[in-house]
Amino acid sequence: MDGSLRIGRLFGIPIELHFTFLLVIPLFAWIIGTQIELTLSLLGMVFGVEIDPTLVLNGVMPYLLGAVVSLGLFAGVLLHEIAHSLVALRWGMRINAITLYLFGGVSQMEESTPDPKIELPMALVGPLTSLALGLICIGLVYVVDGAIVDRPLAGPLVFILAYLGLLNVILFAFNLLPAFPMDGGRVLRAFLARRMPLPRATRIAASVGKGFAVLFGVLGLIALNPILVIIAFFIYIGASQESTAIHYTFLLKDVTLGQIMSREVMTVDPSTPIHVVLDQMYATKHLGFPVVERGALIGMVTLDDLHRTNPIDRDALIVRDVMTRGALSLPPEAPVVDALRVMSEQNIGRVPIVREGDLLGIVTRTDIMKVIELREL
Repeated sequence: MDGSLRIGRLFGIPIELHFTFLLVIPLFAWIIGTQIELTLSLLGMVFGVEIDPTLVLNGVMPYLLGAVVSLGLFAGVLLHEIAHSLVALRWGMRINAITLYLFGGVSQMEESTPDPKIELPMALVGPLTSLALGLICIGLVYVVDGAIVDRPLAGPLVFILAYLGLLNVILFAFNLLPAFPMDGGRVLRAFLARRMPLPRATRIAASVGKGFAVLFGVLGLIALNPILVIIAFFIYIGASQESTAIHYTFLLKDVTLGQIMSREVMTVDPSTPIHVVLDQMYATKHLGFPVVERGALIGMVTLDDLHRTNPIDRDALIVRDVMTRGALSLPPEAPVVDALRVMSEQNIGRVPIVREGDLLGIVTRTDIMKVIELREL
């Protein structure tokens, strides 16, 4: 994913950090560090323990504790997403990656049409994992508070555990709000989909999610809280995108690529000069061509490939120098939604249709949108 750094794998799932995650740790550390005295009083009242402030308020300790709490919170978010992913893997879904962002994590799953029987447990397991982590941390608060005699030493540990316990319980409650596409919204959709068609259930869940987004946005503006406003924006956009995606999936569910592909495909040889390809793009209004050598598809050359070249050097370049090698292709029997997903994930506008190495046709994003418009009539 663009802007993400892969840091490893868990259960075979790639774990990635988005660049926004690298910004949030120092930000949260600073926020927690500057509000630590108020937080000490709040945690003491909530859990009924006395947190010794001797070490907690000493020097840079507030900001170090803030950093530890931030890292602990996102470790909990990662476990939350892993729980989702493990349930998905059990049902045979493919997980491309788990990415940690500014406001949490996202499991990138390959799924065409959500199944309510799968979506319900998959949506619930994440919040329940957060609740379990929160309860474990809260239990450890009392264990540490009673076991460590040295009260100054107990202060930082109790602070970290109490803070993480409270945050994970809040994360549990927040995620169960029926604000689609959050976990609670997916639970709502799964519940509704048992009683009505999935597109209608998705529209209702998305409308409820948009309502929560508007509420969060208004509260954020009144309280001058930019985080609530940003959360509202992401919920609103996410609900709209999910509703549109399900709508398209159902419109296209019976359509294969072989039914809509263009069979007359203009191809280019890898030895074709770049300026000739550019002239062909002007003439045909096509912004990409399959590259075929000795009858075999070896890549694609697109307008984006040409943009990456220096205009001064174009007269000396040929297609082989700039093309994208190993172009993604699909068989004619594949559903159209597969091509739409590939185009979205790879940010491409066309997919060659190939069977046993033979180029049969090509499908563009425009072709798919035309089919959608016709099916909506």
